[in-house]
This record gives sequence, structure tokens and C-alpha cells, in this order.
Amino acid sequence: MAVHANSVAAGLCVLLMSVAGARAGVAGDVEVPRSALEAFRPPALPPPPADATGRARLQLGRLLFFDPILSRDSAMSCATCHNPGLSWSNGLPRAVGDAGHAMALRAPTLIDIAEIDRFGWDGKYPSAAAVTFGAITGHANMNLTEAEAIDRLKHNSGYVALFQAAFPGQGLTPSSVSESVAAFENTIVSGISPFDRFVAGNRTAISPEAKKGFLLFTGKAGCVQCHSGWAFTDGSFHDIGTASGTDIGRGRLFPTSRKLKYAFKVPTLRDVARRAPYMHDGSIPDLPSVIALYDKGGIDRPSRDPLIHPLGLTEGERSELIAFLDTLTEAPHPVTIPILPR
Repeated sequence: MAVHANSVAAGLCVLLMSVAGARAGVAGDVEVPRSALEAFRPPALPPPPADATGRARLQLGRLLFFDPILSRDSAMSCATCHNPGLSWSNGLPRAVGDAGHAMALRAPTLIDIAEIDRFGWDGKYPSAAAVTFGAITGHANMNLTEAEAIDRLKHNSGYVALFQAAFPGQGLTPSSVSESVAAFENTIVSGISPFDRFVAGNRTAISPEAKKGFLLFTGKAGCVQCHSGWAFTDGSFHDIGTASGTDIGRGRLFPTSRKLKYAFKVPTLRDVARRAPYMHDGSIPDLPSVIALYDKGGIDRPSRDPLIHPLGLTEGERSELIAFLDTLTEAPHPVTIPILPR
């Protein structure tokens, strides 16, 4: 077969361009030590309950989570503030209660809450189960008394049967309501993000800019000192220099502690790019503003955590940090709303 000389030359040109491009890609890449990634490797997901009672509690908790029956005007459910379509938060600066009034704090995400041991922005709840009636009975929140909530459920024959199956010998009590809701909430876990694929060994899962951002995150910027581990939170409380006035966070529980005044829970960074606005009060509108706040160092005062200080980031470094944070977002997936018992 005859081959035209121009075709050969064109093919050789394409080959040389491809090789040059590949070399440029390698040269422009960033080396991230594998040892630096091990602390961020997600654990295996816990298996679903193997026993019938465990499965029944999980299903019951899922129903209660999405049911507005537990709010005074039947206008809101747990999912109103913790919407799966909004990364298990609600996209508002502050949560809105059953009566339509804004609350004092932003609704935190429920992603990976099984990994933390204190709940609420100030950590006043010792467990996920303890939060349930805190929300139900809160006047600014769902605004229903414990007795009224139990009475409503007892007048629903579907729920009565479900509680009997899920809690044999106990049935419908405040404790069984709290335990079942917590059982469901503990299954809300982060999905596989581009960064997780990178940790697993896919070198091209994130961009060179994002890799530089990770090195800043774990190095110069010091973010990892609080946003550590695969859930990107150490579950602790810090004054990062944002709150002021009477908004003193954990200091309300420990009024004699200088360091806990204005301290709030370190949130997970999973799905963080989808969860604007930011901070406990929704006062920071976007990620560039968050990075700018940390770069500046926040309000200088005795309670400010020593980890918070001016960082001296360049504009390029700020962009690289955001590129990394963007890699912590999982691909969207549908969540089915259950048919509620009546």
C-alpha cells in the first residue's frame, strides 16, 4: 500500500505533539507524598443492621426524620433544616423555625456526624439522640412539647405498630423516638469525592492546582490542625475570631473559661463547596471570603485560638486552597423521601 509523504509527516507531528503534551503534563504536576494522604483515607462503611430490630429502628428513624408531625404547625421536619438536596443543611444563613422566624444559628450539616461526640455549634448536646428533642421542644425551632409529640405519634396507628416492632417491650417513648432518629442520622455519610479517588491512588483525580492547595492545607495555611482526618474535623471548639458581643458559643457553657469564649464547633469540610453561607451564623457568603478571613487572622483577642493568625497567602495560594476544597464534594445522588404512615 502506498502512503503519502504528507500523511507520514502529519502523523509524526501529531505524535510529537502528544509526547510533548504528556511531558508538559508530568512536568506541571505536583508530587504529594503518599504518607501525607494516609490520615485522610476513608474507613470502610459500617454494614447495615443484620437483625430485624436494627433494621426496623433505622426505617422508623428515617420516617420520623422526614415527617412534619413533630412540629407545632406540622410545617417542618428534621429534613427542613437538614435537606439531603442541600448537603444535609438548608442553604440559609440561619435556620428557620416552625413559625417562620429565623433562629440564632445556621443549620449544621449532618454529614458524618457518627464521627463526632459533641453536638450543636456550642457542643451542648452529648449525643445525636440528645439533639432530637432539643430541636422538637425548642420554642424557636419545632416548638412542640415532649408530651405533645408522643401523644401525636400515639394517635397514629402506623407509628404505634412501627415502634412496637422496633422497640419490643418498650414501644413509643421519648427515648425510642430519639434513638431511632439518631440511628438514621448516623447513616448519613460522605460519598466518594475526587479527593478520595486521589487518596486511593488515582493521580489524575484532582488537578495540580488542587494538589498545591492540599499541600497548603496541610502546611503553610495550617487548616489541617483543626480540619483533620477523613471527616475533616477534629470535633473540637475554637474561637477563630468571627463572633462578637453576646454570641459567645461554648463560653456560655463554661463562663469562667477565657479560651472557650466565642468558641464554636469545627465543622466538617465534606461537601463544603455546596454549603454556603459559612460559619455558625452564616455571616460569610462564600469560600473566597472564608479564606480571606483566615488569611487575615480574625479578631485579635485573648480568646482567639493561637492557631489563628495572619497567614500571608498570595492570591494564587488562596485560589489553590479553594481548588482543593472543591475536590471534597461528592457526586450528587438521589435520596428517596419515604411514604409516611397515617
